[in-house]
Amino acid sequence: MRKINIVMLGAPGSGKGTQAHKMAEKFNLAHISTGDLFRKNIAAGTPLGVEAQSYINRGALCPDSLTIDMLHDSLSKMPDIKGCILDGVPRTTAQADMLEGKGQNQQLPVDLVINLNVDQQEIAARMLKRAQLEGRSDDTPEIIEKRIANYFAQTKPLEDYYAQRGVLHQINGMGSVDDIFDSICKVIEAHL
Repeated sequence: MRKINIVMLGAPGSGKGTQAHKMAEKFNLAHISTGDLFRKNIAAGTPLGVEAQSYINRGALCPDSLTIDMLHDSLSKMPDIKGCILDGVPRTTAQADMLEGKGQNQQLPVDLVINLNVDQQEIAARMLKRAQLEGRSDDTPEIIEKRIANYFAQTKPLEDYYAQRGVLHQINGMGSVDDIFDSICKVIEAHL
């Protein structure tokens, strides 16, 4: 199998993390969640983690360049991977440009983009259920509504961005986990 880099898109609660984990296992790819990257770097006190924490402490969003630097730093520690699944990056078209190398010393070519389509009512229901199961106090109905609105404002434009590059694949995210995974596998296997 040749090296392949896949971006997972979809609103919060669409199942990106669940599907990315299954894909990583089946295709022997690294699953890179930016949330996990941030938590790991902050906990380890790395220079990138310290910088990220300084933004978080002020209640500010971390700059796109910091997110991309953290991603490249993580990938540099995995030289033998067969490819990766990006979950949570890019979140904006600016980050997508940075992945392509715009204003950067490195690039990460994106071969496939899997977009999980789930209606907004289902997204909210899934997030509330996840909050209850995981004891996540930060997933209140008000915060969930705000996260969904942020997704549609900031991340949804990536669908057009990647459609124009011919790498976007729309997947119905409303079925069972296994049915959705089968649809994703067909897309990946057709690409290999």
